[in-house]
Amino acid sequence: MGIVLVVISALVFSLAGVFTRGVSSGAWDIIFWRGLAAAGFTLAYLALRGHLRDEIRAFGKPALLVAVLSALGTSAFIPAFKLSSVANVALIYASAPFVAAFLAWVLVRELPKRRVMIAAGLAMGGVALIVGGTSGGAHIAGDALALVMTVMMAGVMVVYRFAPATTAALPAAVSSLFLLPLGWYFGDPLAVPPGELPVLVLFGLIFAVASVTLSEGARRLPASETALISILEVPLAPTLAILMLNEWPGVWAVVGGTLILGAVVWSQRPAP
Repeated sequence: MGIVLVVISALVFSLAGVFTRGVSSGAWDIIFWRGLAAAGFTLAYLALRGHLRDEIRAFGKPALLVAVLSALGTSAFIPAFKLSSVANVALIYASAPFVAAFLAWVLVRELPKRRVMIAAGLAMGGVALIVGGTSGGAHIAGDALALVMTVMMAGVMVVYRFAPATTAALPAAVSSLFLLPLGWYFGDPLAVPPGELPVLVLFGLIFAVASVTLSEGARRLPASETALISILEVPLAPTLAILMLNEWPGVWAVVGGTLILGAVVWSQRPAP
């Protein structure tokens, strides 16, 4: 069941780049409306199911940490797509299994296997190729934000792995609420073109579904395995960008991404 939930979240998350790049609204405007829709949908769902009170009671320090990490990840995630290509952001996120394994080792002493550590080095080399092949300061800033997002999401996976009783839906809603004042202050949500508003609301709804399924799946799987399955979105996101946005990845993105994905697959092969 955990694998199915994480697969669903990966499929939905692969649409994020298309939603973000497909509208003219600024990053903080997208964050505001996406967050408002996601929080509203999630809270309404919990209330209708009669689970809202239980989630509030169970909302402890791990849940607060998840909400903070998710908010930080989102604040980097959306601008990253605006500043860099969909392929670059998606391929950098592919290094999440190794970031999750590293964080699990540092924080809770879950020692990764030797094969994982070697593969992590290869993946970081792939990330370096992607970033090094980026032209222009804005693209480099976008790649840096993608790295920040990757670290934050890996942190969320680790929290759920070692605090599996942590609630899932409410932290996702709270993370969106955290960003509403920032979105209002740094953006101009009321200036969003009327035709784009339904798109941003839809983005929020599917993001809510993806966040909850990822959290529920992560509590059932090892941190590195959750991150590994999550990178199913890596080949999907650039493919959708090509089909829907006519945005082709650069040569170094392809080379670096191939190295990262190869490292991920090799790290999960059974030992001889």
